[in-house]
Amino acid sequence: MSQGTQSIDRAAQVLVHVLETPDPPTVGALSARLELPKSTTSRLVGALERQGLIQRDGGGALLVPGAVLQRYARRETGDAELVDVAAEALDRLAQASGETVNVGVPSLGAVELLDQRDSRHFLGSTNWVGRRVPAHGSALGKVFYAFGALGVPTGPLEPLAPQTRPAADALGLDEVRARGYATAVEELEPGLWAVAAPVRDASGAVIAALSISGPTARLHDRSLDELGALVRDEASTLSVRNGYDHPKRGAA
Repeated sequence: MSQGTQSIDRAAQVLVHVLETPDPPTVGALSARLELPKSTTSRLVGALERQGLIQRDGGGALLVPGAVLQRYARRETGDAELVDVAAEALDRLAQASGETVNVGVPSLGAVELLDQRDSRHFLGSTNWVGRRVPAHGSALGKVFYAFGALGVPTGPLEPLAPQTRPAADALGLDEVRARGYATAVEELEPGLWAVAAPVRDASGAVIAALSISGPTARLHDRSLDELGALVRDEASTLSVRNGYDHPKRGAA
């Protein structure tokens, strides 16, 4: 077997192990299981990460299927099904908040918006459906980083456009996990705020997120905490509808 073929074979073994192991493995566990040097295993994991086939979970140690495979799985089950299931939650959030409401899913290095309920106001009623937005500047993206649906970026995070704020240190992922929702204020574009919370499937994996967003000119009327709790509760209800047993596993 040539060296190139052997590397491909080993990378395939790593990928299969990540996909079929009930509990996400670490690099060390993979190394022991496959009887490979840890340095070789780490190199193979890095190659698979760069291609979006595997990624680190929110804590950075455990390995889970990457955005490419998650996107393929969604195509098999159908984004249309997710949109249909989430419709009532979007309607309730739009009625309660009066702001723009979205459901989004992780994509390779970004967030893809699948469905929307428009704000009742003229200001802030941009249509986001079908758009892909950078993950690190959005509340949706922070949710996916915090709960392992996207690999966490390394290195400093720069503002996405002039006059926007850089993402908070380390994206504030510990805080996102603790309170169950993420916030972003003028990080994606000037004058825009958003809150988002995770939606889980029956296994507990985060497959999507719900968000509320609007212009900062109206933010003084309500607090981010109030809106975050609102979207978190709807996301939790939707997760239960998907089969997630949250009283045993913990709230979404």
